[in-house]
Amino acid sequence: MKQAVFRERNKRYYRVLHTPIWIWVFWVLPGWPLTYDLYTHGPDRRHWIWLAIILVFVAWRGLAGRLPGCEPRPYITHYGVHQPNLPYRVVCYTAAWVDIIVPYALNLIGLIVASINGRWMLKDLYHYGYYPLAIAVVVATVLDWTPRARRDTVGEGAERAWFYVAIWTVVPTQVINWGAWRFGKFMDLAPLPLARVRLVVCLLSTALFFLLGYAEKLPRSQRHYEGVAAAGV
Repeated sequence: MKQAVFRERNKRYYRVLHTPIWIWVFWVLPGWPLTYDLYTHGPDRRHWIWLAIILVFVAWRGLAGRLPGCEPRPYITHYGVHQPNLPYRVVCYTAAWVDIIVPYALNLIGLIVASINGRWMLKDLYHYGYYPLAIAVVVATVLDWTPRARRDTVGEGAERAWFYVAIWTVVPTQVINWGAWRFGKFMDLAPLPLARVRLVVCLLSTALFFLLGYAEKLPRSQRHYEGVAAAGV
């Protein structure tokens, strides 16, 4: 057993600083067409209305201490301790995994298809693929497979680290993908070679950040195992 935190209470600024994270998580969650339009065209009236709803929801749950990081006291104080995961943590981390995995997977599939035939299918992928992939993440949570959304927090020491490895891998890669997309118009390349360049950039970025996280060189990527896993069995 390893002590995870040494404080007895979370300071107000710590709780407040976690609210933008959950605002973003739930703002980009709806999928097709809202998320697709946000990523491709920027926010419009629909997005601002949804954001207003999310702001009210996050403020309500945050003040009640029912969002991860917004609790008055840390819930997990020691790694390796068996305790039930709280429902709001299960919901929030499942939603976060949807945000991490699904857009990245759709973008990668779109790049692979475009690198083969030069056709951009991201709109169709979001239309037909977003919800099946999102449901797959929810099913993984129901089956007790989703890190940080399991029914028991005993594995938090490793699950927390893998969660941040995923964030460090996906978020910078998505930003780089967006930059490559915006910069593509200045490269004077045909659609097929441009797609292949973007795919290579995406794969290299993914590999770089994942390996850095795997090697525990990125913030919060240090893993702590308990019991059988700690013994390497």
